[in-house]
Amino acid sequence: MIAIAKPYLTNAEAQAAYDTILTGWVTQGPKVEEFEKKFALYTGAKYAVAVSNCTTALHLAMIVAGIGEGDEVLCPSLSYIATANAVRYVGAKPIFVDVECDTYNIDPIDAEKKITPKTKAILIVHQMGMPANINAFRILCNKYNLKLIEDAACAAGSSYKGDRIGSNSSLVCFSFHPRKVITTGEGGMITTDRGDYYQRLKLLRQHGMSVNDRVRHEAKDLIFEDHIEIGYNYRMTDIQAAVGIKQLEKLDWIVDERRKIAAAYNKAFKNVPFIQLPIEKKGCFSNYQSYCICLKNGCPIDRNTLMQGLLDCGIATRRGIMTAHRETAYKDQSINVTLPVSENLQDNSIILPLYIPMQERDLKFVIDAFLGMVHKKFQEVLI
Repeated sequence: MIAIAKPYLTNAEAQAAYDTILTGWVTQGPKVEEFEKKFALYTGAKYAVAVSNCTTALHLAMIVAGIGEGDEVLCPSLSYIATANAVRYVGAKPIFVDVECDTYNIDPIDAEKKITPKTKAILIVHQMGMPANINAFRILCNKYNLKLIEDAACAAGSSYKGDRIGSNSSLVCFSFHPRKVITTGEGGMITTDRGDYYQRLKLLRQHGMSVNDRVRHEAKDLIFEDHIEIGYNYRMTDIQAAVGIKQLEKLDWIVDERRKIAAAYNKAFKNVPFIQLPIEKKGCFSNYQSYCICLKNGCPIDRNTLMQGLLDCGIATRRGIMTAHRETAYKDQSINVTLPVSENLQDNSIILPLYIPMQERDLKFVIDAFLGMVHKKFQEVLI
């Protein structure tokens, strides 16, 4: 079976985890701090705060941005459900915005139409690693006095206008889940350029504790902690961070390799008239966390038949990105919500295998199987 994705982990990550375990410091400690500093340096951010996953990162971002009960946050429905859930965690309401049909990213034109006096923030998503139009949303947020938050779960290693994702806004949230470009098993990171956000994020991730465990451990004098506000247990472990440091060292190479595979797909499919390929707009540099194609109207084969046929050949695929507003959990909040572009993309798009290292024979097998099924069906329709 050719998998849809695989994490790229080597002996270096295993050794780093092993060495960290033997130090006896396995919770949040010196390796977490090292990972944070190196991730901030890589992205160009002033600060970075490691957390347990991207969902907790988004939750904390909502809190420090001052989002609360009764507020509205604009966000795409076309995203993993955690994006919208983070808004609901703080008592706010996600207002679903449609996306651009070519980039899968939140549409600034539709977003402006949905701004109300209750709107407090816009949560943009860099879908599948493709940067959203940050400048357009920065202009909107300045115009209406809104907070801008980036869900960059898939976007480590991507860039916008020459700057790496993580350095463009005051709250940018990353994921290190195994499906992402680099992984710590589970794990997340928040980058920020604001010192007040940085200090509060560190406080909130560890129960609101005034002094963390490492500071107390290293102190020469007796220290008693205070719990300043209600916080959370959203810490990353040193074991995860040790793995993350090694992954970060390979990130640029991994992105280069992923882009080569995406380029091979693009070359193979460019002359197929009824599929839409990924589009990198000017100023956008994608890490290709996923490679997604969308079947256009008139395609001779439907999405699910194509996916099943590929599965029968031993090729794993996934349906397009989910739409949160059509999930059961959002049924009551999504009455009369219609997002035609998002719904079309979910219903007609397919994510193809892309991982490092993907053998050339496996890549060719996927391409040949895909084209063979589409062309065969096309010929049947002509007959």
